[in-house]
Amino acid sequence: MVLYSEDHTQETKRRGRIEVICGSMFSGKTEELIRRMKRAKFARQRVEIFKPAVDTRYSEEDIVSHDSHSIASTPIDTSASILLFTSEIDVVGIDEAQFFDTGLIDVCNQLANNGIRVIIAGLDMDFKGNPFGPMPQLCAIADEVSKVHAICVKCGQLACFSHRTVKNDKQFLLGETAEYEPLCRGCYLRAVEADKQ
Repeated sequence: MVLYSEDHTQETKRRGRIEVICGSMFSGKTEELIRRMKRAKFARQRVEIFKPAVDTRYSEEDIVSHDSHSIASTPIDTSASILLFTSEIDVVGIDEAQFFDTGLIDVCNQLANNGIRVIIAGLDMDFKGNPFGPMPQLCAIADEVSKVHAICVKCGQLACFSHRTVKNDKQFLLGETAEYEPLCRGCYLRAVEADKQ
């Protein structure tokens, strides 16, 4: 009969993984991140949630969904900062991952390899329909990817594009319904053509 120490038993229970929640604006990414983090807290797991310090739309510190649900978070400037706060943590949540540097990929891998569950939410495409920041690589290394959809404001179909409604070519432009609208592929292509005229 083999007897295992309490430390060994605890280590074998901890299974690191990476979960990515991606989609367009207004698709419920942050809402789903908050839901999963609150469930982890309810299960008495130790959680820490991070967001980019540049995202101050609803709150300087909390993560807030478009439906006004919120959860406390730690704003950070670089992905490397995440490692400073996660030594005694079971679950790490990261919102608006598209705004982080590419070092986030290695950080998430390191956390998962150390037995931490990592839940990431972010836009998979920018307003031009191009892959956004570290999100494509995060989707590639994830154990699970959940693509969520908004509803197209033009036709009511599932939307996966974030159409920018203001004139600005910067990739990073924080905004809400005044600056963006969710569109399906067909309506997005028509809107892009109309923007050119």
